[in-house]
Amino acid sequence: MKRACFAEFLGTAALVFAGTGAIVINDVSHGVITHVGVAMTFGLIVLAMIYTLGEISGAHLNPAVTIAFWRARRFEGAKVLPYIGSQVAGALAASGLLRALFPTHATLGATLPAGSAGQSFILEVVLTFLLMLVILNVSTGSKEKGITAGIVIGAVIMLEAMFAGPICGASMNPARSLAPALVSGNLGALWVYLLAPVLGAWLAVGGCRGLQPAGCCRAPTSE
Repeated sequence: MKRACFAEFLGTAALVFAGTGAIVINDVSHGVITHVGVAMTFGLIVLAMIYTLGEISGAHLNPAVTIAFWRARRFEGAKVLPYIGSQVAGALAASGLLRALFPTHATLGATLPAGSAGQSFILEVVLTFLLMLVILNVSTGSKEKGITAGIVIGAVIMLEAMFAGPICGASMNPARSLAPALVSGNLGALWVYLLAPVLGAWLAVGGCRGLQPAGCCRAPTSE
């Protein structure tokens, strides 16, 4: 359990450092990375962490994913809070490091709606629903691992960030949004990015049950 929590800490820290770091560096370099580059960074770091940590913790890297695996009866309830705590701690460590490196940056890559909060809320629900539906169908038990899982999940994150990022930020991950919001002080729309991904992932379990009535939800294991 300690190894798994440490893996979630490191993996989420890497995700937030690389992904939000790409946003920050794109800003300070006047657009050198580009929006497409930022989207690719998020997808590629998740792909890399799945292959690096999938066998250890499952590479959830996302409280919404952990909660959905629990709802799907693939993940033990006693592990949910330690996993989420590790993910949030890793995200905060990454945002703290980015604050030290770029002390004058206003947002540190926080997710902020370009339009209304309601518009971003719906987008985040739909994006996370699609992402979690993919995760449930390519993962093994509660673990995102294997030859195809990293590629497919990373590609979905890249795709969704590419087309929806300019409007809602395409967070799909409460920890990824919480850390830069807290460290930079941009808390106004944080509720969108805490609630919508959890709701979207929760609904995805129901969608998976509709597609795989006998195979989506399984009893918790000790993996």
